[in-house]
Amino acid sequence: MLVLIIMGITTCSNLVAYADLGQGIGTYYNPPYVPSACYGFQDNGVLVAGVSDAIWDNGAACGRMYQVTCIGAVGWGPQDCTGVSVVVKIVDYCPGCPGPINLSKDAFNVIANTAAGEVQIGYQE
Repeated sequence: MLVLIIMGITTCSNLVAYADLGQGIGTYYNPPYVPSACYGFQDNGVLVAGVSDAIWDNGAACGRMYQVTCIGAVGWGPQDCTGVSVVVKIVDYCPGCPGPINLSKDAFNVIANTAAGEVQIGYQE
């Protein structure tokens, strides 16, 4: 009985955490990943992202870490999600992006097939 209660609590907490995710369209950009609006020509690795006005907050988003998960295809396309999440560092500003987060190609490839171009994502800080 105790095991079932613990499993129920875990399931409920996972649902609550999922409900707290921001959602939108995730896209990607190709390397090189420098320069960036946050760090100029400093190399911050390959698991990085730019954000739109929805997250940018006048540059306060710089350096924040977001866990990003593919949650579905955009439109009628095939399911391109890998089922794996990625943690990215915000290094850039993307004012014209169609969604809140524009992932590096390397980061996008962790969560989805790059041939998709864009996918539905969930994200949390």
